Amino acid sequence: MSIVTLKKVSLCGVSTDKTLILRDLQDLGVAHLIPFNSQDKSLVSPEVMGVDKAISALKYLQAADKKRHQIRQEQDFDFNQTITEILEIKNKLLQLSEQRDFLEERIKDVALWGDFVLAEDGVLQGYRLWFYRVPKHLMHIVSRTELIWQQVNQSNTLAYVVVVAKDEPALKAMPVPRTHVGDTPLSELNKQLDSTNLAIEDSYAKREYLTRWMSLIMFNLAKFKSDSELNAAHAMVRDETELFVLQSWVAEDLIDKIEYLAKKHSLACLIETPDGTEQPPTLLKNMRTFEGGEEIVKFYQMPNYYSWDPSIVVFFSFALFFAMILSDAGYAVVFFSILAVKWKKMGHSDKGLRFRVLVLVTLLSSLVWGILAGSYFGFSPAETSLIGRLKIIDMNDFDTMMKISIFVGVAHIAIANLVQAYQFKANIKRYSSLGWALAVIAGFLLWLSLEETSQILSWTAYTLFAIAAMALLLFSSDRPINRAIDLLWRILEGIKNLSSMTKIFGDVLSYMRLFALGLASASLAITFNQLAIQAYESTPGLGVLYGLLILLIGHSLNIMLGIMSGVVHGLRLNFIEFYNWSVSDEGYPFHVFSKKEDYQ
Repeated sequence: MSIVTLKKVSLCGVSTDKTLILRDLQDLGVAHLIPFNSQDKSLVSPEVMGVDKAISALKYLQAADKKRHQIRQEQDFDFNQTITEILEIKNKLLQLSEQRDFLEERIKDVALWGDFVLAEDGVLQGYRLWFYRVPKHLMHIVSRTELIWQQVNQSNTLAYVVVVAKDEPALKAMPVPRTHVGDTPLSELNKQLDSTNLAIEDSYAKREYLTRWMSLIMFNLAKFKSDSELNAAHAMVRDETELFVLQSWVAEDLIDKIEYLAKKHSLACLIETPDGTEQPPTLLKNMRTFEGGEEIVKFYQMPNYYSWDPSIVVFFSFALFFAMILSDAGYAVVFFSILAVKWKKMGHSDKGLRFRVLVLVTLLSSLVWGILAGSYFGFSPAETSLIGRLKIIDMNDFDTMMKISIFVGVAHIAIANLVQAYQFKANIKRYSSLGWALAVIAGFLLWLSLEETSQILSWTAYTLFAIAAMALLLFSSDRPINRAIDLLWRILEGIKNLSSMTKIFGDVLSYMRLFALGLASASLAITFNQLAIQAYESTPGLGVLYGLLILLIGHSLNIMLGIMSGVVHGLRLNFIEFYNWSVSDEGYPFHVFSKKEDYQ
């Protein structure tokens, strides 16, 4: 659980060797290149270089209903031309589909008026046709008008009226505004629709034909990615008359590889430590078991290089929060069965392996919590049974569940502040973070003392509050104290910091959602069970079918709600409440400049 220490490496060499050196550096796969001519600190995205288009084209072919025999020989294969053709077909089909939808809608509207051709100007001595959809109950207004009109069609509620006049009738002359039907005849619209449908068929046939290149696209995609990054790297190097300069961030324990590269090509090499004002990329390093937490952290916000890696805390806290929200061992078993089916497939990629462990730990936590809560698809076993004796948590005991939820919140936010205090190290502001940790603990102890009327808890709480207040007043600022006025300013800044007291306790109360959502899930499960029993008892024979349908649909709905609530609120408590007190500054990821070996 750490952020890898990086060194800034500057390499200088002869321009004629630039491409060779960049290739060797790419083969090493240890550097994050720093662009000289851009404010963007990350390597130019390979997607910008066209890789995203290639992947999009490949996925488009893979989604085709029919696929051709795959060609393995590359003599007639042009990667870039093939990708261009695929994307052109994709865009063409999209446009044709939109055109077809438009024509079908136009035909549907125009067909109600019949197949007509509008006369050219001057043919009818200046008279023109004006179209109206008139509700039938307003036709008496039309019948009294002096306009020349004819009803050409009708539906259950509307009359389709055509008025012949040189100018558009006044708004008061007709009961409704006129309808715009266009000047294209129905026969022409049908002809255009036929042509469009034929073009769509031809495009789908071309797409099917292009599916024969899928294997070659996959085989060449890794090389295309590598070449794209190499081209991007060329743009990030600073060129002088006969020399070039390349800068990169490299992990401290891999510097020896860069030194070997510099020696091999006789390069000038300068290795520097970040000065505190530079913003290096963030490279997280965790044990294989906890890399799932790292993936969650990357998904939301990469911590700053000078911050800390919250992956392990997020890993276990997410598992706990999900378990408390689900609160049912039966549902956990359902998820285990799904995981068992997907287990092998998830092991095909590094990201899948990481998430697989995270899901496994989350479901184990859910199973244990569900057993302790004594809930199995909403049913509670008899207290005398073995699994019944394992029940030690009563979801209907509101007082106890509130205490558990608040305790979890206090522990979570206290950990955030304690880690923050550790990160500040020599900075005196570490005592401010320590003060916030003591403040939430003191608040929780004071609440317990009021519930249990304990003088010891009360005395401990007030003592911790006093220590926390002193720490927050005196150490919320690192302003040096050289004069008496400096002490006054530091205290004023401490008072300002104390205004966050309501915020931190509000954040702690946010953890009440764990109890509320867990109770809601359990209540819904019990309700569906009761409805199923009522259906079974009220309708002999078919009651069995009705009961089973209620159970199946009801519990499926509750499981989906449990997934949504567990994921959304499990992440929210980590990334809003927890991050707010520990991980504030955002960083950007370490993008290794390396050769791509396969398609993922």
